[in-house]
Formats: sequence, C-alpha cells, structure tokens
Amino acid sequence: MTVSDSNEVASEVLARLPHAVLTRPVELFSMALLVVSLSYLLASYFNHLWLIGTDGKGIPDDFVNVWAAGRLVLQGHAPSVYDWPTHKAMEEVALGRPFEGYFGWHYPPNFLFLAAALALLPYLGAYLLWLAVTFPLYLTAIRAIIGERSGYLIGAAFPGVLFNTIVGQNGFLSAGLLGAGLVLIAERPTLAGLAFGLLTYKPQLGILIPIALIAGGYWRTIAAAATLTIAWSAVSLAAFGWPTWQGFIGNISHTSEAFLSKGWANFGKLQTAFGMIRSMDGSETLAWSVQGAIIAVAAIAIAALWRSRASHDVKAAGLGVAALLATPYLYAYDLAVLAVPLAFLFRRARQTGFLRYELATIGAACLLLLIFPFVVLPLGFIAILMIAGLVARRALDEVAIGAHRIHIALQ
Repeated sequence: MTVSDSNEVASEVLARLPHAVLTRPVELFSMALLVVSLSYLLASYFNHLWLIGTDGKGIPDDFVNVWAAGRLVLQGHAPSVYDWPTHKAMEEVALGRPFEGYFGWHYPPNFLFLAAALALLPYLGAYLLWLAVTFPLYLTAIRAIIGERSGYLIGAAFPGVLFNTIVGQNGFLSAGLLGAGLVLIAERPTLAGLAFGLLTYKPQLGILIPIALIAGGYWRTIAAAATLTIAWSAVSLAAFGWPTWQGFIGNISHTSEAFLSKGWANFGKLQTAFGMIRSMDGSETLAWSVQGAIIAVAAIAIAALWRSRASHDVKAAGLGVAALLATPYLYAYDLAVLAVPLAFLFRRARQTGFLRYELATIGAACLLLLIFPFVVLPLGFIAILMIAGLVARRALDEVAIGAHRIHIALQ
C-alpha cells in the first residue's frame, strides 16, 4: 500500500468529523442550562429549601459534616469526628436545632486541616466561603482544559454544579484537582502530581490514576503525588494523633455497611452500577459482582489507552470518566467531576469538530442530570455511561488511525 493509499484510508476514518466546531449551539444550550440551574437555586433559597429554613436556622445539608468535624478539631477532639453520635451532636450545634438523619465524616484525617480552617467561621459564613473558593477553582480548571473563555460558561452551566452547590459538597474541589492534574501533566508533570496528591483526600476517585500514570510512564508525576501524600499524612498524624487515623480506618467498614449494604442514604442516590442494581432490588452480591467487573474492565481499558498513541485529550477524558465508573460510592454532587472528561471532549472537538451525534449525546446526558432530583434514580450513572461511550468512540478511531500509520511506516 502506498502513502497516498494510507492517506485515503485515514481520510475515510476522519470523514465523520465535520470541520466546524458548533460554538453557537453549544453556547445557547449552555445558557439555557445555566438559566435553569440559577432559577432552581433561587427558588430553593426563597422557598427556604436551601441555606436557611423558615425558622431562620440552617437547613441540614452535607456541608454541616465539614463544619462539625472542623469544630471538633478546634476543640481538641479530632478522633471524635469518626464517632457518629458525637459528630452528629456537633452538626446540630452548627444548625442550632436537631434534625433527622446524619451526615457522616468519611474523609481521611488529612482533610481535617481544611475543615478546621472553615470552622473558624460561623456555619453559614463557612458554607458560603467554601463555595466561593472551590467554585472558581473548578471553573479555572474547566476553562484551562477547553482553552477558551467559553469554558467558563460551559463549566458553570453543567448540571453537576447545581447539585454540588445546593448541598455544599466537595465536587468542585474534586473536579478542580483532577482537571488541573490532567491538563498540567504534559508540560508540568510535577505540579500535576501535586494536584493528584491533594485529590487523595477522596481516595475512591483516584483508584485508576496510578494505573494511568504507570502506563503512560509519568514517573515524575507519580513521585510528586506519592511524596505529597506521604508528607500530608505524616503531618496529619503528628497534628491529630494515631487515634484519629484509627478512627478513619475503622470508619471505612462502618461507612460501607451503612451506605452500601444498608442503603441509609437511599440506593437511588448512588450514581453507580452498584446503586443502580440495588435500587432495582438486586442483591448486594450481584451489585458487587457487577461493580467489580466494571472496575476490572475500566482498569484494563485505561492501561491500554494510556499506553496507546491516542491524543492526550482522549486519554484524559477516558481517565476522568473511568474514575467515576470505577467507584461504587458516588453521589450526585460528585457528578461535577463529569465536567472534566466533557471539557476534554470539547477541547478535542475544537481541533477536529464534533463527531456525529456527539453534541446530542452530551445534551441528553445533561438533561438526565437535571431530571434526577425528580425521580431519585441513578440517572447520573446512565449519563456517565453515555459520555464513556463517546470517549471510547474517539479512542478507537484514534488508535485505529495510529495503528494504520505504523503499519504503513513499516511497509
């Protein structure tokens, strides 16, 4: 086969890629999503469903677990953050009233430094500061990935932003750190490693990151991430003591039993294969079997992808979406992280154009996320699968083209 023949084959593979990025439709759809999200947020506030209740006191939301943990640390009782009755009592102090349920503290002691800093402020002030700091971090990461100012609009409009804001969770922080690590890794591998090291505050999101880094040969990134993680853990051990780490280790099985085995927070809220099966009355054994199979397949796929000649954008998008598929413990607020693989798809589309049906699939995934509050089913998991399909399609195309070019070069 001649070089002209190879070019013809490559052109056939790329023929599905239109040469114009549909910027205007993307912006209009993003504006519509942003208006819907802002309207929902304002309606929740003025109807006393967000931040402040009709009695003028705080509404129970996830952020209360952060403030309560931080206040216990400030009072010299760091190990008590993993004692559920004690932690729950401090949550009620934060809100100024009792409430049903419990927002557990499931994070490693490393994260207590930030919690303690926030607890220096009154609860509502800390809540707003938390959002004011982490939301710009998230937006900056998405804008840096996409590479143009429209990234701010696309990032702000993504429905995962609404879920994270309404409960004051850490989805912005997770997305910002993962996005920073993936966008920096090519030119600033050490800084990327620091971002991944900080992401260890939420270990379940980093299951596949070491596999990708090893497969890609990013040894400086691995070294930086490992160094920061070890140092951060050592400092937290010195600051909070071994009993706090013992509490964290013991809390892992307690959390798994309460939220994965017994479904204390409603299985329909778990945006994972595990949650999908359990919400449909499937057995725990079946749920773990399917989730385990997904983890294995995702690990193999990421290793192969990061060793391949696919573009970095597709590799990064693959790792971002696979990280969400692999963990069994994922709630709606974590879906802010899905903006990261989406941003890398947009970045790739700026160079090649969108694939056929790509924009429509992205739009459908966003609409599924908006519907979630009204049905309380793992629609986020379906949205993740849809984006995973788009990433897989691009990866297979790029790997096929790369393999063909190598074959021609060897002729």
